[in-house]
Amino acid sequence: MSFLSITDAEGRRILVWQLLLRYALLLAVLVLTVGPFLWQLSTSLKGPGEDIFSSPPKFLPSHPTLDNYTRVADTIPVWDYALNSLKVATANVVTNCVGSALAGYALARLRYRGRRAATLAFILAMLVPVEGIIIAQFTTMRELGLNNTLIGVLLPGSVAAMNVLLMRNAFLNLPHEVEEAAFIDGANVWQRFFWIALPSVRGTLAVVAIFAFMGAWDDFLWPLIVLSDPANFTLTIGLNYLHGTFANDERLVAAGTIIAVLPLILLFACLQRFFFRGVGEGAVKG
Repeated sequence: MSFLSITDAEGRRILVWQLLLRYALLLAVLVLTVGPFLWQLSTSLKGPGEDIFSSPPKFLPSHPTLDNYTRVADTIPVWDYALNSLKVATANVVTNCVGSALAGYALARLRYRGRRAATLAFILAMLVPVEGIIIAQFTTMRELGLNNTLIGVLLPGSVAAMNVLLMRNAFLNLPHEVEEAAFIDGANVWQRFFWIALPSVRGTLAVVAIFAFMGAWDDFLWPLIVLSDPANFTLTIGLNYLHGTFANDERLVAAGTIIAVLPLILLFACLQRFFFRGVGEGAVKG
């Protein structure tokens, strides 16, 4: 068995036992990551007559039903909460893509005094835990009169330091010769940014968009602190009512979880082509 081998895409030999070990590890990771989601999906489709705590556990529902999703909508205004989350997440994507692209280009391509200090400031900003500045953020929003507003939820994360550094690295990987040729032809800095640099880093922009949407959509602590009016609650805050009101009905909690996760799956499915392209961003195409 050890003498048998196959060749990978780059022509290197891989022993069969090594290949089997790799697939076994991948399968284990898949079970650990996707397994809980599939279990929640199965629980959300089980009717009230099925025992979700049976031993051994029963994965597939005997009589699948969508009544749990209807009951979630009847219990809380889930679609209003989802709309609030969508507003915040969409605005967060726009502000992060625009702000991180501009800041990343300035850090990577422009020459000015203090550029290294600015880059270091963004790196240090990533090291500060959110819990350490959340009181200052709350005080700032209160002084600005933005407490209990969706703008107050959006503003602190409108331009994330990590996204700025991602865009900076993407712009750094672009060949200088391309922009130098445009500069000789008379293109100013804005023209070089919009027509040359930005189209070349679409993959990284997709990564920034996914991270920004996920961060805003999944955020729980900050909206819980800054919001007090139920009409402005985001989806993560609204779904918390299912745990308090129906603590013993795990079917409703599972249905609410699936409702919250589904937009993230759709977003990644639409942008996965650009997401995986972001690894080789900046390469010259012939």
